[in-house]
Amino acid sequence: MKLLGRTGAALVIGAGLGAAVSHRLSCRSRVEEEQQAGLLRWVPVLPVPEHLTVRASELTVSPGNSGAVMKYGFPSLANVRSRESYVTSYDPRTRTASWVIERLNPTSLTGPSDRKCCEFKEDDSVHVFHRATNADYRGSGFDRGHLAAAANHKWSQKAMEDTFYLSNIAPQNPNLNQNTWNNLEKLCRSLTKHYLNVYVCTGPLYLPRQENDGKLYVRYQVIGRNHVAVPTHFFKVLILEQADGRGVELRSYVLPNEPIDEKVPLERFLVPIETIERASGLLFVPNIMKRTSSLQAISKK
Repeated sequence: MKLLGRTGAALVIGAGLGAAVSHRLSCRSRVEEEQQAGLLRWVPVLPVPEHLTVRASELTVSPGNSGAVMKYGFPSLANVRSRESYVTSYDPRTRTASWVIERLNPTSLTGPSDRKCCEFKEDDSVHVFHRATNADYRGSGFDRGHLAAAANHKWSQKAMEDTFYLSNIAPQNPNLNQNTWNNLEKLCRSLTKHYLNVYVCTGPLYLPRQENDGKLYVRYQVIGRNHVAVPTHFFKVLILEQADGRGVELRSYVLPNEPIDEKVPLERFLVPIETIERASGLLFVPNIMKRTSSLQAISKK
């Protein structure tokens, strides 16, 4: 009994010391994070799970064009699907993709594909409870906005048709879709003239806004019978692969899902990649750095 008593006391004391040390380390970690936040302190962010950094870029997909798309890794690992022209991660809660990645080069941008032969369609690979339908968009006031753009995949009719799955679509403000967003898609294609390959990752964001009570809330509309989520913002991350192994350039954009004056230059929407990583819960840089020793992030022009 005395031995048990001493052992119990030791355990209690050890637990107390462990908790104290853990508390001190936790406080020190918070202070260090606040000091490193810098200019990003004003950006509303969400925590990013650290375990996603481990094996994302080590995964492979089936041989073919989609395999080459994932050269720089997976931003996340949930519900990954491979198409002829892109790879995507689907979010059944929002009825839209979390991200879509495609690879652009002069070859993918040319070919006999005809957009007139394509129709928006449900994704039968998604459970009927969790998929969007064309009826959800009808009369909603939102365009069916492509994440992987149809014009990026003229090399194959099947590749272009795959971009019309509603799992590659999100509700988008018509003015944004037809103007500034369209201009950003054109910019991505024009960059293929200057880089070996252009990897494009596109997805929705649901960012908090401060309301009258001074608190931050994440609020977004849903449309249709299936409650398809309307993103508050969209992001595009461009991984620009330079010729002759000279490394990689990184550009990242965030655009609000609302009308934007056409006079506002696209450069205005460049943000640090960390802003997107924190807000989306995705990771890009750790995976990219496994494939290149030279990375230049461009957040201003």
